[in-house]
Amino acid sequence: MVQAGCSSLLGLGLAEVLAGRAGASTAGEPVPGGKPRAKAVVLILLTGGASQHDTFDLKPDAPDGIRGEFNPIATSVPGIQICEHLPLLAARAERYALVRSMSHEENSHLPGTHKLLTGRPMPLRRASDLDNVLSRRDWPCYAAALDAVRPRSDGVPNGVTLPNRLIEGPLTWPGQHAGFLGAEHDPWQIDRDPNDPQFREESLALAAGITVDRLSCRQALLGEVNQQRERLAGLAEERTFGHQQDAAITLLTSGKVAQAFELDREGTDVRDRYGRHLFGQSLLLARRLVQAGVPIVQANMGIVQTWDTHDNNFVKLKERLLPPLDRGVSALLDDLAASGLSDETLVVMVGEFGRTPKISRTAGASIPGRDHWPQVYTAMATGAGVRGGQTIGRSDRIGAYPVTRSFTPDDLGATLFDALGLPATTEFRDKLGRPLQLSSGQVIAPLYTGSAV
Repeated sequence: MVQAGCSSLLGLGLAEVLAGRAGASTAGEPVPGGKPRAKAVVLILLTGGASQHDTFDLKPDAPDGIRGEFNPIATSVPGIQICEHLPLLAARAERYALVRSMSHEENSHLPGTHKLLTGRPMPLRRASDLDNVLSRRDWPCYAAALDAVRPRSDGVPNGVTLPNRLIEGPLTWPGQHAGFLGAEHDPWQIDRDPNDPQFREESLALAAGITVDRLSCRQALLGEVNQQRERLAGLAEERTFGHQQDAAITLLTSGKVAQAFELDREGTDVRDRYGRHLFGQSLLLARRLVQAGVPIVQANMGIVQTWDTHDNNFVKLKERLLPPLDRGVSALLDDLAASGLSDETLVVMVGEFGRTPKISRTAGASIPGRDHWPQVYTAMATGAGVRGGQTIGRSDRIGAYPVTRSFTPDDLGATLFDALGLPATTEFRDKLGRPLQLSSGQVIAPLYTGSAV
């Protein structure tokens, strides 16, 4: 009964938080890496793939049926225009860079999402894999790979994904987990709406009547019990389970991560500035987790395929998606700048692909939309040395293909790792001890140099 995670005794719902930690042993060794540009990365995921034509790469001179219903507006940087429904981001264009020549070959959500979140192509799957909740054949997500090469002992997770899992029916979208590295390296998954007035991360709360001092006393007793058990059993898994308990206790008693979830510590004006909705409060929580020391935070802007606008593209963007995104991301940029965190936090906003140049009516669609299009799309980046007020790469006159050098999710992954001081060539090992390289891409250097491409 004396186990961290036993709600009947300690009131610690940490089973999911530290699930699988007992199996950690062969994933890799810490490496020093290079000089980091950032202490943290925030990946804002536009799940489903946002339309580049209707956000950051409008084509007002394209033919009817391509240019769409939205007009471009001037930004704070002369010569750069974005969608009229992103006025707050337009006023802050000097702070971010737009990579308008992102491109790859995966036209479906599953391989596209895997490629974006891991920087690697999705492994071939058996038909039975698609019936599984998740596949342990996948490549690890960025936070999981970081956890393999830089494991932590302070109780702070290397990665947090919020505010929900990307799940459709029984299928968990690939690329969200540690894949073949094993569950011990999975990022911590939050599955609650931070805008809910009752929001709190219950697995980090002590039960009523349990204080930190009482918990420490129980930890001492627990240590004695474990020592006796180890003497009797002498099994490696028993000793590892003790480390799991220590990690749970450290996470609870440190308070750093637990306090990040107490959004009511923020002033009403701050919460209002982000917007009292899922997008805004998720981004506020992401900022608080960065302040608590979490190095990689993935903020999903919606449930799976929220931005998959095959039909009703313009109404969905104008009324439901762009306004809260504009408000939440703008508030995040302001907050990071005001606190000085922008110098040490890389923020990237991107989907798994873009949308078709041609406005279409797919089967069953009553109102025109845009379909999947990985050939060219846009990513936004800011902070940690990124030179704002620039566009990198160009698409053709109808936004169909890049006409300059293109960049891939592989390159984006290399850029994220590089920001954290890990070269793409950094090695880690799988469960069989085979050496693997963190990334096959190259750093998107113009983000930092401002050189035209």
